[in-house]
Amino acid sequence: MSDSIGEYLVSARSFAEYSAFFDLGEDDLRGSVLDCPGGGASFTATAASRGADAIAADPAYADPPAEVAARVRAEVDRGGAWVTARTGRYEWGFHHDPETLTRGRAESARLFAADITAHPDCYRFAALPELPFADEAFDLVLSSHFLFTYADRLDRDFHLAALRELRRVARGQVRVFPLVDQAGGRLDGLVDDLVRALTADDVRAERRRVPYEFQRGADTMLVLHPPGR
Repeated sequence: MSDSIGEYLVSARSFAEYSAFFDLGEDDLRGSVLDCPGGGASFTATAASRGADAIAADPAYADPPAEVAARVRAEVDRGGAWVTARTGRYEWGFHHDPETLTRGRAESARLFAADITAHPDCYRFAALPELPFADEAFDLVLSSHFLFTYADRLDRDFHLAALRELRRVARGQVRVFPLVDQAGGRLDGLVDDLVRALTADDVRAERRRVPYEFQRGADTMLVLHPPGR
C-alpha cells in the first residue's frame, strides 16, 4: 500500500479540528488570522462569523470559487478513501470512525463553498514560500497539513523558506501542525534542523503538545514566537 496520497489534498477540515490541533482559545481569534494554506477548510468562515478578521491563502484559489468548491467536494471523497484504507494508522477518539469523519468533512466543504462564494476577498491566491502580504500583517498565522506532511516532496530548504515567510507576515505567533508526514512518519531530525536555523535568525521556536491526535503520534505543533516574546 502506497504511503503517498498523490497530488496535494485540498482538504476540508472543520473549525473544531483547527481549534483542537492548534489549541485555540477565544483570545486567539480576537484579531487578524491567516490560514495558509487554507484548502477547503471551514475555519475562515467560522472564525469570521465569531468576529475574527480571517483570511485564507492557497494556490487552489487561482480558480473561480465554483470550481474550487467542486474540487473540494471531490477531495472529501479522495481523503475519505485514503483514511478508510488505513484506519489502523489513526486514533479515532475525536472523529469516532471513518464515516463520521467523512460526514464532518463534507459539512465543512459545504460551509467553505458558501463562504468563498459570498466572500471571495477572504480567499487569496498565494503559494508558499512567497506570500503577497505585508510584514507583520496578521496577529496569528496558522499552517496545517502542508509543511512536514509533504516532506516526501518538499525539502529542508523549502520548509525553512516557508517558515521564515510565515514568520515575516505574523505580528504574533505562527502555529504549524502536524510534525509528521502523511504516512505518520516522525520527522524529528528535520524539525530539529529547522529549529536550529530559526534560532540563528533570533526566532524562538518551540514544540507544544495539543489536545488532538488523529494520526498516531501527531499531537504536537511547532510554535514560532514574535521577537522578544
